[in-house]
Amino acid sequence: MTKPLIAVPIGDPAGVGPEIVVKTLVSDEAMDVADVIVIGDHQIIEQAIKITNVKLTVNIVNSPKDGKYQKGVLNLIDLNNIDMSRFAFGKVNGMCGKAAYEYIAKSIELAMNREVLAVATPPINKESLRAGNINFIGHTEIFGALTKTPDPLTLFQVHKLRVFFLTRHVSLLEMLGMIKKDRIKDYVKRCTDALKKLGVTEGTMAVAGLNPHSGEHGLFGWEEVNVIAPACKELQDEGFNVVGPVPADSVFHQAHQGRYNSVLSLYHDQGHIATKTLDFERTISITAGMPILRTSVDHGTAFDIAGKNIVSEVSMVEAVKLAAEYGPNYNR
Repeated sequence: MTKPLIAVPIGDPAGVGPEIVVKTLVSDEAMDVADVIVIGDHQIIEQAIKITNVKLTVNIVNSPKDGKYQKGVLNLIDLNNIDMSRFAFGKVNGMCGKAAYEYIAKSIELAMNREVLAVATPPINKESLRAGNINFIGHTEIFGALTKTPDPLTLFQVHKLRVFFLTRHVSLLEMLGMIKKDRIKDYVKRCTDALKKLGVTEGTMAVAGLNPHSGEHGLFGWEEVNVIAPACKELQDEGFNVVGPVPADSVFHQAHQGRYNSVLSLYHDQGHIATKTLDFERTISITAGMPILRTSVDHGTAFDIAGKNIVSEVSMVEAVKLAAEYGPNYNR
């Protein structure tokens, strides 16, 4: 039986990305459910294999269709863009930032051309991107630009808890100004569509409250009364299976228990703390609302341990597994 084919760029070469990629390629948990084509630099991959002492043979190919998808083989599209004389682990390096961008761009190209089913990404470094004159703050912005998606959706999944984000990389003060009825309605509709593309068609979405105890009817703030509840009521009248506001100190637990199929978190830390506290390593980021599916680890480049064979591959394994699980339905 043919397994889903997933593109995996190696991330920032100076970080832990190459190590978690090669470790994932010898993980039965990942490789039993997916075939993987790696996009990176041959020298970096060989170095990672040596550091981690995994048993892999590198097969350099020009395209995914040329790969030999069997255990013990790492199929690599080699962009050959690292000068090892200028390379060092754990350092901000413009060369590495530019290379990481090129790996991602190639992966997106393969997915847009339907040569792969989805993309699963290791971490990149924002400072290295900037040093390499790449004018994107991170993966989501790169995927949005290269797929021509103005506002991709971010979804976290850990076990069966799914969390969308109304706002992310803005200050709390700026976030407050973005809690608007029309924005909530737009996001619930788009999140519902994204869930359907992932194959999640049953259940209720919950919109988290903003203030303690969802404001206690105005005692601790009026956003719930004036904005969030009216948005949910209008959505219900339009036929959407959504409830809210649900107090943020309970909604994530309830969703994890199966009461809701997902939660719309109102800001970055509200959802990040809930998911990462539940299981940090298995919290996976999914970028949806695009023509292609992307899953990702939700940890950084870990420059302090890069090249030391310390990093766990659990998050990368989970990212590949989710890409293989959701990819077939997403691209139907």
